[in-house]
Amino acid sequence: MRSPAGDTWVGLFDTPLPLDAAVAWANRPHCGAVVVFSGNARDNSPERPGVYELTYEAYEAEAERRLAAVARQARGLWPDAARLALLHRVGTLTVGESAVVVVASAPHRTDAFGAARFCIDALKATVPIWKREKWSGGESWGREAQHLSEIEEYAQRAHPL
Repeated sequence: MRSPAGDTWVGLFDTPLPLDAAVAWANRPHCGAVVVFSGNARDNSPERPGVYELTYEAYEAEAERRLAAVARQARGLWPDAARLALLHRVGTLTVGESAVVVVASAPHRTDAFGAARFCIDALKATVPIWKREKWSGGESWGREAQHLSEIEEYAQRAHPL
């Protein structure tokens, strides 16, 4: 697994996410903050106890384009962000595995936290990735139909200037 040459790393993975590699890649000498978010597969969701498996599918070409757009938007809002990684699993995961990783580095924690929070929230609202859950009582795609927003619309609602 090679990290990118630039300061933005986005991608979909059908293998475990490279969490340690992403953190090491984001750590820069001029950065005092590296914020990591790992969204992990859990054993429950509302009214669904006993979840034991999740499957993620993505419209890959569009998902990667939109991941990059989220990172660009975050850079516009937090210009001091040094490196941003937005990585998502596709395929089948078991409980405890990381489904999504966002890493943001910046000279100061305020920018790193802000950029990381924006990236995970915008990813969920704008990137075409779907989740199927299997639990002790059945299986189904995610309960909430989600209208995907364009990143500019989302950013204006979430972070008005």
